[in-house]
Amino acid sequence: MSLPREVVPGRFYMICRRCVLRQFLLRPDDVTNNCFIYLLGEAAQRAGIDVILPVAMSNHYHVVIFDRHGHYPEFMYRFHQLLARSLNAHRGRWEHFWASGSPGVVRLVDKEDVMRMLVYVATNPIKDHLVDKVHHWPGVNGYAALLAGKPLTATRPRHFFRAEGPMPRSVTLELVIPPELGDPDEIRRELKARVEAAEAALADERRRTGRRVLGRRAVLAQSPSAQPATVEPRRGLNPRVAAKDKWSRTEALLRNREFVVEYRDARTRWLAGIAAIFPPGTYWLRRFAGVPVAPLPSPSTLSFN
Repeated sequence: MSLPREVVPGRFYMICRRCVLRQFLLRPDDVTNNCFIYLLGEAAQRAGIDVILPVAMSNHYHVVIFDRHGHYPEFMYRFHQLLARSLNAHRGRWEHFWASGSPGVVRLVDKEDVMRMLVYVATNPIKDHLVDKVHHWPGVNGYAALLAGKPLTATRPRHFFRAEGPMPRSVTLELVIPPELGDPDEIRRELKARVEAAEAALADERRRTGRRVLGRRAVLAQSPSAQPATVEPRRGLNPRVAAKDKWSRTEALLRNREFVVEYRDARTRWLAGIAAIFPPGTYWLRRFAGVPVAPLPSPSTLSFN
């Protein structure tokens, strides 16, 4: 059984999930790109999530978000469920779409951690030696739209949703730089400089090693049922916190540990029929069983400047 997660408003996260057997089920094409943007935007609007930067690779995706209201589990559930069903319909599949196990959810503790993760997400297609520039990636990559301050738009996938159904005809996905992160113009300038530096460093590495990128044409020609030839690392760490500063990371991990201890104690009492107050950040039992939960800390302690 996985450990319970503390779900608290006002936190930055990087969420990722991989396709089953590492298959290229998210391989870019017009339908896949449109489905991804449409359903990401619809789920984010429904759950009140600020999407900062999404990138859809061929067999996994990353998205950096700001969870203003503590609703990211609802956001993930709806997005993952509808994207899997709609793309299975598009591919003519009936089997599992996502790899077994929980999605990766990493809390980003400080501003520097958010910036490092934004660079990592934006440059993922380059890091994986698929293209040599961020804007060459033919799949969903919100980097250019985030820098330009422009939204991503998508229309209701006709192959999956009824024309007379309740889903909107189109969705506008606003890529947001929350004020909690800093001045938006300064964030964009800093992100642009860091991404360009990463592009240059990776290009220099390719020149030194003689390695070539796969290229857009080859990416688009891949079969969705194919998978990488490389061996996937197994039994590695599954981080819940990303923090460059040792003390910030230690504090966040200790807080996670305290939450788990308090949650388990309250759950044991609750199952035994003894009155129990669950710790702040309890999500599932509060949402679906109506258990009493202690009040959250003041908002000023939940994010950073």
